[in-house]
Amino acid sequence: MSRDEHHVVPNADGGWDVRRNGAERATLHTDTKQEAVDRGRQVSQNQGTEFIVHNKDGRIARADSHGNDPCPPRDRN
Repeated sequence: MSRDEHHVVPNADGGWDVRRNGAERATLHTDTKQEAVDRGRQVSQNQGTEFIVHNKDGRIARADSHGNDPCPPRDRN
């Protein structure tokens, strides 16, 4: 079973898209990467998904967990 994810990816026509894994269409399209990251993070937090930001070359730049993290950090107390 794949986890629910939202990805910030470059759009072939220019700009940046926020896409949910498995979706045919983008959730939203923006002109700048920063706007896609800001708005995509809000969507991901609201829907409790993993949030993955890609570079222009498609490689993953960073990822954040806004859902049920299967590997939470251990308590250090």
